[in-house]
Order: sequence, then structure tokens, then C-alpha cells
Amino acid sequence: MKRRNFLHNTMLSTSALTLASFPLIWPSSKKNPKQNNEDKIGVALVGLGGYSKNQLAPALEQTEHCYLAGIVTGSPEKIPEWQKKYNIPDGNVYNYENMDDITNNDDIDVIYIVLPSGMHAEYAIKAANTGKHVWCEKPMAKTVEECQSIIDACNKNNVKLTIGYRMQHEPNTQNFKKWVEERKFGEVKMIEAMAGFYSFRTGHWRLDKEMGGGALYDMGVYSINAARYVLQQEPISVMAYESTTRPEIFTEVDETMNFILEFPDGVMANCATSFGINMNRLIVTAQDGHFRMEPFQSYNGLKGFSSDGSQFSDKIKNQQAKQMDNDALAIKENKDVMVPGEEGLKDIKVVEAIFKSAEEGRRVEI
Repeated sequence: MKRRNFLHNTMLSTSALTLASFPLIWPSSKKNPKQNNEDKIGVALVGLGGYSKNQLAPALEQTEHCYLAGIVTGSPEKIPEWQKKYNIPDGNVYNYENMDDITNNDDIDVIYIVLPSGMHAEYAIKAANTGKHVWCEKPMAKTVEECQSIIDACNKNNVKLTIGYRMQHEPNTQNFKKWVEERKFGEVKMIEAMAGFYSFRTGHWRLDKEMGGGALYDMGVYSINAARYVLQQEPISVMAYESTTRPEIFTEVDETMNFILEFPDGVMANCATSFGINMNRLIVTAQDGHFRMEPFQSYNGLKGFSSDGSQFSDKIKNQQAKQMDNDALAIKENKDVMVPGEEGLKDIKVVEAIFKSAEEGRRVEI
């Protein structure tokens, strides 16, 4: 689905209405004014697709420092259900055309961009220009240039920007990073990071290049980010190879991407991502042993192992709730966010190099 078609389809049912007025058409049974959540950060979700519906909105019911204050959608048929379920008042419902009006809404402190990746830059910049803080789902954007434009807009408007890398907030991941940092088995020699699943859906935006589809954008950033946060270094080069077993489906975007990242100290990260293979593991091989997380980026059930028999599998109620609470606290306490925009930009810099390497069939410096 192209971006123009996405917007056309989501707005089609409102074409007979004044766009700025449709939030008033759907009365809510209850109100959810800011005074009832005066100690919490009000969050507006932009885009009410599967991730907002199934992960973020339920997680916001479990958070301590933020709450679901508003929604931005191009699908008015979704509004009654969301208002009823989350007690969202009429005045906190917006569409893609009038979301600029959020600037005057004191209930909303954060605008969370949960749209297809190809639309992140446009709407993250719109969000920043309202003067509200910006949370943006991963991948941050399609290009380094777009990432930088989001960062610049947030800096210009003096608002915080954070990218939705939930794994960096997750305690098992933090334990794993600590194992590596302590050099329990000596210096790291090699990393393996694999993230993918088998998808057979057709007609989905993740199969559309313009919308930011493809395995590398969707799942590959988990592998890239993991290699970077484990080593606390930036890769200097990459060699990549793209493949597909279903060319009739993957006509525009990558189904499977294998790539090797080279880091400054000679460590190599063997990585892969796919919409055709189920894989979910992170392995760090050191001089005298190894560490492993499998799965390493699932919503639950994360497990860590080391070659000396040590294990961990901390239970966490909800990864997204932990992520959003940490980001809300950073706003309340005026502290640095855990995953700033620069982190998202660094991953997209690697993504661009991977695509170039796969296309040209050669090693590419980053």
C-alpha cells in the first residue's frame, strides 16, 4: 500500500465531513481529564494499527507515570471503541489533518508516532512543531537525512525525542549487557544476532518500499542495535547479501538479509534478518566462554545463558509499559532519555550501508 493510498483509504470515510470536526461526532461515555491524572504524562498515540491496539494501549493501562490521553487516527470508525475502552474525551481525538491543534491541549504531553515507517519523519516533525515531546517507534525513519530532520525539529522546539527500542529498557537485556561489560570470559571475539519470522501476508504495508517495508527495517534493526549496545561501539564496515525464496511476494522489499558488521577492534557481528525464517537469538563469544540470549527480542520469555551454567530469566509485567514509564520519568525529572534520536539515526546509517553493500556486492564502509 503506497503512502498516498494509505492516507486516502484512512481518510476516505471522512471526506463528507469537515476533517477538523469529526472528533466531536463520536460522544464518549466518560471523560478522562488531566486533573484525574495530574501526576502522569499524557500520551497521544498517532496511528491505531495493531501495535497501538495490542501492545501500547494495553501497556498504558499498566504504567505508573503516563496514561493514554488522546488518539490521532484517519479511521473514524475506530473512535467509538477507543473512546469507550480508554475513556478518551471528544476534545482529545484528532485526525492526521488537525493534529497540529494538539499544541493547545494541556492534557497531552507526548505524541507517540506509531505509523508505517515511511511516514515517521513527516509526522514526528509535525509532533515536534506542536511543542509536545516526541516518542517514535523503530525504525526511526527510512534515511539518515530523515532521522536528522526529526532530531533538528525536536531541538528547535526544545522537546525530548526518544525512539521505541523497548529491548534497551528490558531487564534481561540489561543483565546480558552487564555480563558482557564485566568481561567474565575475557574479551569479546564474535557476535551473532538473528531476528526474523515467517510471514506470508500479502497486501501489507511491510511489503511496500515507499512505506518503509522489508525485513531489514522491521526486524533487522533489532540485530543491528543489539550488536551496537553489546559492544558499545559503532561498526566501521559491512558486507551484505540479500535473498528471497518468494520473489512473487517480495517484489519491492527484502525478504532475507544476511550481513557481517566489522567493529573497530576487529570483532565481527554475524547478523541476519528475515520475513521467511523464524530466528530470535543473540550470542556473544568471548575468549574463554560465551553468553547467549534466546529469545532476545520477544515480548516475553527472554532467557539468558552462559557457558559456565549461569542463567537468568527475569519476569517483567510488560515491556512497553517499562519503556514508556522510563521515558515519562525522563520528562517529569527533566533527565536524558535512555534511547535518544541519535541512537535511531546510528542504526539507519548502518541500514543504508547494508542496502548499498547488497546492491553493489561489495564491502561498504560506514
